Amino acid sequence: MRRVIAALCYAGLLALGAGAAGRIYDGRLLALLVAGAAVGSVGIGLLLVRSPQWTVAPVSVLAMLGYVVFAVWYSAGASGVSGTLPTLLHEAARNGGPQLLTALIPIEAQPDTVLVPVVLVWIAGLICAELGLRAGRAPLALIPPTVLYLAALILAGPHGGVQPWRAVAYVALSAGALVGTVSRRATPDPIGPELTARQRGPMRARLRVRAAIGVAVFVALAAAVVPAVAATVPHDPVDPRAAVTPPQSDTLDQDPLARISGWMQNPTEPLFDATMSADTRIELAVLSNFDGVTWTIGANYRDAGRELPGLTPPPGGAATPKSVTRVTQQITVRDLAGRLVPAVGTPHEINGIRVAYDTGTGTLLRPDGLVPGISYSVVSEAAQPNPNLLALADVPSGPAVSRYLQTGASVPADIQKLAESIQEGNGGAYQRAYALQQFIAEHYTYVLDAPSGHAYPNLDFFLLGPAAQGGQRGTSEQFAASYAVLGRLMGLPTRVVVGFRAEAGHGTVHGADALAWPEVLFSGIGWVPFDPIPAKDTKHRQLDQDYKPKPDPPTPSDADDASATPTASSSASASASQHATPGADSALLPPWTPYAAGGAVLVLVLVAQLWVVIARRSRTRQRLSVGGPSDRVRGAWLEVLDALRLAGRRPPEHLTATEVAEWAVRPPAKGAAPPPLNELVELANLVAFAPEFADDRDAATAGTRATAFARGLRRAQPLWRRLVWSLRPGPLRWTHAAFPAPDAAKRQEPLRPATPGR
Repeated sequence: MRRVIAALCYAGLLALGAGAAGRIYDGRLLALLVAGAAVGSVGIGLLLVRSPQWTVAPVSVLAMLGYVVFAVWYSAGASGVSGTLPTLLHEAARNGGPQLLTALIPIEAQPDTVLVPVVLVWIAGLICAELGLRAGRAPLALIPPTVLYLAALILAGPHGGVQPWRAVAYVALSAGALVGTVSRRATPDPIGPELTARQRGPMRARLRVRAAIGVAVFVALAAAVVPAVAATVPHDPVDPRAAVTPPQSDTLDQDPLARISGWMQNPTEPLFDATMSADTRIELAVLSNFDGVTWTIGANYRDAGRELPGLTPPPGGAATPKSVTRVTQQITVRDLAGRLVPAVGTPHEINGIRVAYDTGTGTLLRPDGLVPGISYSVVSEAAQPNPNLLALADVPSGPAVSRYLQTGASVPADIQKLAESIQEGNGGAYQRAYALQQFIAEHYTYVLDAPSGHAYPNLDFFLLGPAAQGGQRGTSEQFAASYAVLGRLMGLPTRVVVGFRAEAGHGTVHGADALAWPEVLFSGIGWVPFDPIPAKDTKHRQLDQDYKPKPDPPTPSDADDASATPTASSSASASASQHATPGADSALLPPWTPYAAGGAVLVLVLVAQLWVVIARRSRTRQRLSVGGPSDRVRGAWLEVLDALRLAGRRPPEHLTATEVAEWAVRPPAKGAAPPPLNELVELANLVAFAPEFADDRDAATAGTRATAFARGLRRAQPLWRRLVWSLRPGPLRWTHAAFPAPDAAKRQEPLRPATPGR
């Protein structure tokens, strides 16, 4: 039983330690997966604790591989990541480590973000089980989960807030593991059985006093040392992501918006040199497709010569712009990677490199990729829309515009409510677009060090997350993506453009110059850029001052129940009972009610089970320690009968004591036979015929033999029966005759049989 308790404590420590990183993950999937890895690894160690040591590692590794496959498959399905299982495993193994330090916060639990935590937890569980359950070295067994806990805290850094309950629970489970671990070096004290009851009482009292003094000294030292040490620890942990450069790969050409945070973290990195004829923005990519996770280009690139064709007119057509500025550029690539070629919007001519061109967005691509040192020139025409047409402009509709209105599979309800709140009172398309720009600019903070991410969990955290925990602040990636998503929810066709700021003349474009901005499509005008990033003179407003989430509307059944009126013959109490339907009651319950109810039931079950364990141990102690010698011998015999029933070998009632002893020690199908009961049978017959002749030594011998028999019988049982041996409440209600039928042979013997060693 102690091994099972220790195993549960070790698994809990691993789950708690690794779960500390779950603060920067979205949802509970990571916590569930690492908890499963903890239970699996420690459980295998518990099952194989009696097997040869060399068999544990191969079995555990094979089980870990199977669990890793399950974790990758399940997380891919939960996060919507497509691909074959071998491809997912390969990508997760290749990118798992760097992805933990470069992924967005909150991190989506995907194959490449859960693989490393699951493997580390499993390995730590294997080591922990071997040290704690097999070797009995509890202090050493606590090292792997503690290291895992520290690593999770370092990974989380300043994100996710403080969780004092986790530290308290970790200390409590550590204490449970120390108490529950059975040391292999522990041997019975040869003096203990020789102590009388009068000697044991004072000794126990002295030991308890010493333990209490030790605990008091420890608490006093902790109270004095912990505050002093805590004062030297910085309150804002270092974010390890600040020292890591996001990996560069071809996939970034499909989602260059994710590169914004990487450039912001390296603001002085020279991307390219540019000689410009006018102040304007340089475009790198136009992102039109959004699936709820990433913004992608969705472009159709075709090889082009030096002269580039004109853009395909957008849905709804385009009017004559107010002005068109001819911009020439001479660009020399330095550290800019990928295949996308930066250029001012609507290029018409390019020299120096061969490119592929998308006539729908006007973006350029070099199939061979950008190489430091290559230089090219571009001639573009930057158009300015006519502002006089915007006030009354509408947005186009139809199948051609549907791609610019897609919002992914499922939109979070709180983001939907925010869009509805901003839209109120703004009927025209341009009025909605402008109101959205002003709302984002006034209520959110532009920073350069925010993590990357524009999936729904990240946008939800940016738009509605607590400001004290890093919400409501972001780079242009979050500003542009939030505007585009909210705009689509408000019926505005939107897209996101990734590019750079550039000034007239010769200069170097650095990482800090990277920028993303949204554009809205208007009928008869075309794509119009908006800038939701707050200007220097923008007055910041708290989000909760202007936005209060509306409660969910009642369901039709609830509305019908609420509108029903009682009849004249019904009493007030009957009317109230009619309206208080289960559906209405459940609708008024907070969302955490099911979890609280389930937790309460679990706590009750655990408390009841703990009571059973304590009550059974108390009953055993009472049987073997309380009363006269004859009473304790009877109690020892009852312990033997309880053990036989727990093992499923209840003796027939007609058997005599000697026959019960012979029947009880029959070897089972598997495992060793339990210890013999010869001495206990002799003492049982003695007490049955002449209880006044039993002394304290007889009672101690009977208790020792009964305890040894119960332990041996339990060791011979299957694993499941050993696990529930101490948890079954049956012995608390079982009744036995004091003894089986007396032995006929014993009736002819003296009342005080000769006992060996007397």
